[in-house]
Amino acid sequence: MNLQKKVVAITGGGRGLGRATALAFAARGSDIALLDLNAADLEETRKLVEAQGVRAYTHVTNVALESDVTAALDGVIAELGQLDVLVNNAGITRDAMLVKVKDGEVVGKMSIEQWNAVIGVNLTGVFLCGREAAERMIRAGKGGVIINISSISADGNLGQTNYSAAKAGVASMTVVWAKELARFGIRCGAIAPGFCATDILSAMKPEVLEKVVAPVPLKRLGEPAEIAHTAIYIAENDFFTGRMIYCDGGMRF
Repeated sequence: MNLQKKVVAITGGGRGLGRATALAFAARGSDIALLDLNAADLEETRKLVEAQGVRAYTHVTNVALESDVTAALDGVIAELGQLDVLVNNAGITRDAMLVKVKDGEVVGKMSIEQWNAVIGVNLTGVFLCGREAAERMIRAGKGGVIINISSISADGNLGQTNYSAAKAGVASMTVVWAKELARFGIRCGAIAPGFCATDILSAMKPEVLEKVVAPVPLKRLGEPAEIAHTAIYIAENDFFTGRMIYCDGGMRF
């Protein structure tokens, strides 16, 4: 896909990986629709995107709510006239051990609230955005690309039952959608980032960050722009679909 003058919608587009992805697509000449819950973050990213000479619109959106997703993507069509690429990036963490044990006694467990919050945003949100984007792409009859952001945690990470389950589901949905939507000219790919230099990790104490980086063969965090570059590859390569790219510095759990 030639990304010049294409319309790209990015969930979680207010900061971090979403902002980096928005800027990468804007650099290719794409117009950008930013979806996020934080209005201030959205506004800051919008200004950065528009500084690259393309159009940008923002939508305060809870991706876990069907009505929000429908309204946001209807707004994208109304404002920008089309939808060519969706990047399903929005995600949250609520980490906890399944059962926490201290001195032989159970002292805690992952709550149903922690489970539901992560599944709602990271799995149901991806489903809703993917479904609604696919419908609009099919109606337009011009094909499109859906890019889902999974994680190396899809392979299973200690203390992340909810997050790992959601990200594994995202990886599986990508394969299903690639099979179902190919006949409409819609490709679907996924990215599994490793530990990246987002605000949360970058704010860690040096000694804590050192422990995070230690098992990574490249001995550093990934840069958001490197994940964004992977999204560009998926969008531009017309023979890519149904696969997940690990971009993790060689990290394995």
